[in-house]
Amino acid sequence: MKPIPLFDDVLAPVPESPLSSQRASYKTPPRCQSPNRDQVELHPCALEDLVADDHPVRAVWAFVQGLDLSPLYDGIRAVEGRAGRPAIDPLILVALWLYATIEGIGSARALARLCLEHHAYRWLCGGVSVNYHTLADFRVAHTQFLDQQLTISVATLEQEGLVQMKRVAQDGIRIRASAGAASFRRKATLEELLADAEEQLAILRRELDEDPAATSKREQAAKLRAAQERKERIEEALRNLPEVEAKKKANDRQKARVSTTDPEARVMKMGDGGFRPAFNGQFATDTQSQVIVGVQVTNEGSDQGQMEPMLEQITARYAQVPEEYLVDGGFASHDGIEQASERGTTVYAPVPKPKDATRDPHTRLPTDSDNIGAWRERMGTEEAKSIYKDRAATAECVNAIARNRGLQQFRVRGRRKVKTVLLWYALAHNMMRGIALRLQQAAQPSCAMA
Repeated sequence: MKPIPLFDDVLAPVPESPLSSQRASYKTPPRCQSPNRDQVELHPCALEDLVADDHPVRAVWAFVQGLDLSPLYDGIRAVEGRAGRPAIDPLILVALWLYATIEGIGSARALARLCLEHHAYRWLCGGVSVNYHTLADFRVAHTQFLDQQLTISVATLEQEGLVQMKRVAQDGIRIRASAGAASFRRKATLEELLADAEEQLAILRRELDEDPAATSKREQAAKLRAAQERKERIEEALRNLPEVEAKKKANDRQKARVSTTDPEARVMKMGDGGFRPAFNGQFATDTQSQVIVGVQVTNEGSDQGQMEPMLEQITARYAQVPEEYLVDGGFASHDGIEQASERGTTVYAPVPKPKDATRDPHTRLPTDSDNIGAWRERMGTEEAKSIYKDRAATAECVNAIARNRGLQQFRVRGRRKVKTVLLWYALAHNMMRGIALRLQQAAQPSCAMA
């Protein structure tokens, strides 16, 4: 095995002369300021001086200070009067992930490195050392807490009159999963892999029992954990297989495949026309404020049937239903429109083109119920067409902002963890929208006086 070259070995040799060959060719060399990296500089300063008073990171810290973090503090086992190392304050960890989400940082390793090198992240840490493992675990460990904070953040903005929730738009966003296409296996292969994984796990345990001193405890634990996790993922893949088989035709069920990397991921058609393992995230957005009011995730490649559970979620969160609900044609189903109408919500969704090109799609059919017939006629009016324009201007805009903040591929596996990451994005988005909406509200009186 060839030795790995050091960083200095692969660099070109530095010339001894401070003048480059180009400057040396002049009869009278020009005077230039050249780097002198041997000089010693002292920069004494407080961490408080690292960021300006109007830096966005201060707004993040102020927002997190206003959150009720008692559920996170209740889970800390290091308490006064007992031995043990103090835990990192959840205030720091929440602020780090919110600011990292805004800045498009989705890697725990990258965030840990920034906490050493970047002034804003160093200011948030305040001298507390954090490692990537702690950051990665914290990011996905508090789904319920983040879900509650989403509800509280929207309710707070609603009390301030910044969110009305009269008109809500929903749109899906398909995000690449942390799995490759080659990780999808059929049932026979999965059973073989499970047998191999069980055998490997048994071998490791037997070696540990026979010679406990063969390797370090940390190495032993890492090998056992990796083998156990692989076995569990294969078992999870086998449990998900019947679900995939049920969606295929009877003759093709033996071709059903599930990923051994992320068993809950499914191959979906992406925006560029390609097919890749992905999850289908769903954001519901208040059109007037562009605040996210609902989050859910599914491994269905289609948006069909996703409107009903989101409406149920919004009702459960805020004890109210939107007056108007905007979705694209992929969401619209007769059952969904019926259920929304029974809740008191008016649905705005495109009417599919009829097979008969001569028939007006906005004319009520004899088989239509009152709610479906009203929907067809409504979408033919100019008022409905004007209202429907808000969907692209809000829901798709929110999805684009999430993309720009790094929501291109998940670095976590499993639907629960994926939803947790989406909740981080929603909370960060609402925090920024809250700041912008309050600034707009504060500026209105002065504008009126002017």
